[in-house]
Amino acid sequence: MAESMLDRRAVMAVLLRDPGDMLVVTGLGSTTYDAGAVGDRALNFYLWGAMGAAAMIGLGLALAQPARRVLVVTGDGEALMGLGAFATIAAAAPPNLAIAVLDNGRYGETGAQASHTSLGTDLAAAAAACGWRSTVTVTAEGELGMLRSRLRSEPLFAVIKIAPTEPHRFLPPRDGAFLQQRFRAALGIVPG
Repeated sequence: MAESMLDRRAVMAVLLRDPGDMLVVTGLGSTTYDAGAVGDRALNFYLWGAMGAAAMIGLGLALAQPARRVLVVTGDGEALMGLGAFATIAAAAPPNLAIAVLDNGRYGETGAQASHTSLGTDLAAAAAACGWRSTVTVTAEGELGMLRSRLRSEPLFAVIKIAPTEPHRFLPPRDGAFLQQRFRAALGIVPG
């Protein structure tokens, strides 16, 4: 695999610029760090210690909040762990859900070992085989603006090839109860 030079934090900054009322679910590790670094907000739902759950939580939100746009941003390791989720999401076909996979070809949370994507696994092709009607792989900075627009307007599975670098970690809130309450309050859900 040819290494991409896209900077993951810069990619996240483009994807999450002016999010409006979009709901953002991030996977374990770097996508959570980067989403928090570019703008912690109550409508970001960070997953701590729930590897493999981001896509399915995104599906649940998309179904429960059909008038809201939902974006899941996760990494290739989590995507590989939860390939079955992509088939379930494709079958449900919520029109308000998009998934962006930041793919550095590494398992970042366990020591940066090579992931299957660095050995030839094509996550966009796997998503298409699971039934996603629209998939894309982005390798150039000039493609990010159009990708940002598509992620906010259509059910899309996107793979973004990023450099295997490790910027300074920004740790957004980690208290699960606080994150849940903050997110629910931002959605206008009153505790019962």
